[in-house]
Amino acid sequence: MREMLTGGELDVLTGDYLAELTMLILGRDRLKDPGAGYARTFLRQLEECLGLAHERGVRIVANAGGLNPAGLADAVRELAARLGLSVRVAHVEGDDLTAAHPGSLAAHAYLGGFGIAACLREGADVVVTGRVTDAALVTGPAAAHFGWAPTDYDRLAGAVVAGHVLECGAQATGGNYAFFGERPVRELLRPGFPLAEIHEDGTAVITKHPGTGGFVDIGTVTAQLLYETGGARYAGPDVTARLDTVQLSSDGPDRVRIAGVRGEAPPPTLKVGVNRLGGFRNEVTFVLTGLDIETKAELVRAQMTDALALAKSPPAEVRWELVRTDRPDAPTEELASALLRLVVRDPDQAAVGRALSGAAIELALASYPGFHVLAPPGKGAPYGVFEDVYVPHGDAAHVAVLHDGRRVAVAPPQDTLVLDDVAEPDPPEPLPDGPFTRAFTRAPLGRIAGARSGDKGGNANVGVWVRTDAAWRWLAHELTVDRFRQLLPECEGLTVRRHVLPELRALNFVVEGILGAGVAAQHRFDPQAKALGEWLRARHLDIPEALL
Repeated sequence: MREMLTGGELDVLTGDYLAELTMLILGRDRLKDPGAGYARTFLRQLEECLGLAHERGVRIVANAGGLNPAGLADAVRELAARLGLSVRVAHVEGDDLTAAHPGSLAAHAYLGGFGIAACLREGADVVVTGRVTDAALVTGPAAAHFGWAPTDYDRLAGAVVAGHVLECGAQATGGNYAFFGERPVRELLRPGFPLAEIHEDGTAVITKHPGTGGFVDIGTVTAQLLYETGGARYAGPDVTARLDTVQLSSDGPDRVRIAGVRGEAPPPTLKVGVNRLGGFRNEVTFVLTGLDIETKAELVRAQMTDALALAKSPPAEVRWELVRTDRPDAPTEELASALLRLVVRDPDQAAVGRALSGAAIELALASYPGFHVLAPPGKGAPYGVFEDVYVPHGDAAHVAVLHDGRRVAVAPPQDTLVLDDVAEPDPPEPLPDGPFTRAFTRAPLGRIAGARSGDKGGNANVGVWVRTDAAWRWLAHELTVDRFRQLLPECEGLTVRRHVLPELRALNFVVEGILGAGVAAQHRFDPQAKALGEWLRARHLDIPEALL
C-alpha cells in the first residue's frame, strides 16, 4: 500500500481482499466473534498508510468489509480518530443473503459498483464494501468520476476489463506468468502492482509505477484477462463485458492499451456465493521408498481399508492417490520415495479422527518395509462447500451508507439481457501447405503457448494463448476439446467447454466439476487449479517446426 501511494500519481487506491475461500474463513471467524467478519490486515495497512493517503488526496476503495462492512467502517473511523485524521468513511451493504439460505455459513450476492460510486460522489475518502465483484472496485470509482449512467454499457465494460486485469495484483506485472523465463530473475524478484489509467470513453492503459519490479506487456495482460473467466460474455451485476471485443496494443514500455470493449445489459439475476460447512476431513501421507512401490501401496491400502471397515464409525468418503515422485537408482532417499496420500471425509469429526490416526500409526511395525508417514494425522479439520446460485436483482437490498449516516438505495438495472453463449466465430485459415505442415517436432505445448488457470466454485478454467498469427492458426485447429481431454486425462468424463477469442489469439476451456465442491473441500491435489494450465503446457504433442 505504501509503495502504491508513494510510487507515482494515483487518484484511487483499490484493494481486493475477498475470494470464495476467504468468505468461508470470515464466516468461521464470525461464529466465534459476531463483531468479526472483516479483513483485519486492511486495518494494519491503514495504520501505516491512512495519513499518507489523506495527505495526497488518494481515495481508498476496498472490499475488505467481507461479512461485516459496517463493522469495518466503524473500525476505520476509530483508527482515523486515534491518528488525528479527519477522514470520511462510507460503506456498502446489502449483499448478505445468509438468512435466505438456511444452513449456510455465509451467502452473499456479488454486487456491482454503483453503491461505491454513490459513496464517492457524496465525498467519501474511504469506502469499504462486502461482497462486490472484483471489477466493481474499479467500475465504481470510474462511474463516479466520469458521471457514467447505468446504461453506459461500453464504458462500464471497458472499466470491468481494466478491473479484472488489476484484481489479482502482480499477476498483471509478471507474477505467475508462463513466459517468466524470458526475463532476468532480478526483474521478477519483487513485481510492482498494476494500475489503470481510465479514460471517459472506457478505454484504459494498464501500467505500473516507474521503478517498480516486474513488467507489463500484452502477454501479462492477456494472461490475466483469461484468468477465471468463461465464454466471450463476462457477466457482472452492472454490465456484461464482451471479452471477444477486447483489443490490446502496446502503448510504450510497461504500458498496454485496452480498447474496443463492447458492453451489454447485465443478466437478469445476481450471482450468490453460498458457503456451507461440509463436514470434517483428515489425511495421512505414507512414504514408499525404493523397490516395489506399487506392491507396497497395494499392501498398505488393503490394510487401511480393512482397519477402517472395522471402525465403530467408518469415514463416509475415502480417497487414495499415489504420486510417483520416486526415481530408479536415486542418489538421495527423498528421490527414491513416492507418496501415497489418503484423504477421508465425514460429517462426524470422530469418524475421521481417532479412527484414521489409530489405524495408520498402529501399522508402523506391521506393514511394508520402510514404513513411515510425512506427519501423523490429527483429529480432523472442518472443510467447506461452495455453491453459486442465482437470484433476481431485487433480492439484494443494495445500499450505500454515506459518511454522514444517510442511506442511499441503489436501484437494480432497468434493462437486462439473458446470458446466452456467443456463437463460435469462424476459425482462422489453417496453416498453408509447406514448411508449416511437412515437418513436426514432438515438444511441450508450452514452447509456443502460454496458459493461466484458476477456479470458480467446483469448475476450473484454462486459458491458452499464443503470440503470433501463425501459431494461432495452428492452435485454433489443433487444441480441440478432444485433444484437451487427451492431454489432461483427469478431465475424461467431465464436461469441457471451449471458447474461442480470436482478438486475444486465445482459447478458454472450462472444465466443469473437476474441483468438486470448491477450494475449501480440497477435492484434488491442486484444489484451486492454479497449475492446471502449467500441466497442459508441459504435455507433448506434434508442433510444426516452423513455429518453434
